[in-house]
Amino acid sequence: MHTVAETAAFIASANKAGMTDAERAAAVEQIAADPTAGDMIVGSGGIRKVRVAGRGKGKSGGYRVATAHLNSERPVYLLFVLSKGRAANFTAEQVKALKAMMDRLRGA
Repeated sequence: MHTVAETAAFIASANKAGMTDAERAAAVEQIAADPTAGDMIVGSGGIRKVRVAGRGKGKSGGYRVATAHLNSERPVYLLFVLSKGRAANFTAEQVKALKAMMDRLRGA
């Protein structure tokens, strides 16, 4: 299992998306088990979009979690979450903000 760090933006967006504490814990466990899972988000500088199941919805109707895995020495950062019921993909504006977050993480 890889270490996972939940950012403030992730926690705020998870709350806004209606993600329960149990769903957040399950997302952390899923991503810790496979930190390179998910599809790369084009234009994000290396951020991945991981599908996470929601209560009774499965992965197709659950959540999309943006993750940053810089290397094996650093944690996997959970950056943002979308509810699939509200938006299927990240907007261009969100991708730009995610890229800025990734750039800051690389500089840290």
